[in-house]
Amino acid sequence: MASANPETLDVANLAFQYFSQGLATGNWEPFLDTLTEDFTFWFPVGLYKGVNTGKERAAAFFQYVSEAFSEGLTVTVERVTSNDTTVVFEIHSEGRLRGKPYSNQAAVSLDVRGNQICAYREYLSVIVQPSAE
Repeated sequence: MASANPETLDVANLAFQYFSQGLATGNWEPFLDTLTEDFTFWFPVGLYKGVNTGKERAAAFFQYVSEAFSEGLTVTVERVTSNDTTVVFEIHSEGRLRGKPYSNQAAVSLDVRGNQICAYREYLSVIVQPSAE
């Protein structure tokens, strides 16, 4: 990757903070407010598999995520890599997926345009991996 752009990193870090809060609490408004109107996101599975476009579609997706993780999802950032326009957060997440213990590694990629997020991609290590109780 090319050299990191400090402004890009600042925008993405703030958006990711709001993203993590959304996962933990179900309050997605601060994260949604960081998105461009033509925002796109890519998800690997399920109802939202593939490329999705628009803030309304994103709001529906994140509401769906909050319903699946109704008790919230805790995210730990393990590594951040960036270039001039993209920041990738390698994360570990834990919670309860539809009531079952859940633990996973993922990479969340945010593309930055100006002071907003214009694209999101998520790569999961394991699609569903209930942890042992």
